[in-house]
Amino acid sequence: MSIPDHARANFQTLLRAAASGDLALLECTEVATGEIRYVICAVGRDGDNYMFTPFGHLADGNPFELYGPPDAST
Repeated sequence: MSIPDHARANFQTLLRAAASGDLALLECTEVATGEIRYVICAVGRDGDNYMFTPFGHLADGNPFELYGPPDAST
């Protein structure tokens, strides 16, 4: 399975933000569940205002227990 273009573009944006020191970790509330999440965001500026673009949240618990490689049979 190949990674979709939009995911590759978002990852490149995340890498550029990291290289320039424009990342933040924000505490947010997940809309669907109301749970607190710690979200990795790129930080931008709009004049005097900061803009935060969320990319994803940190895994709760042990990420090695939450994620695995894609199923090789598909």
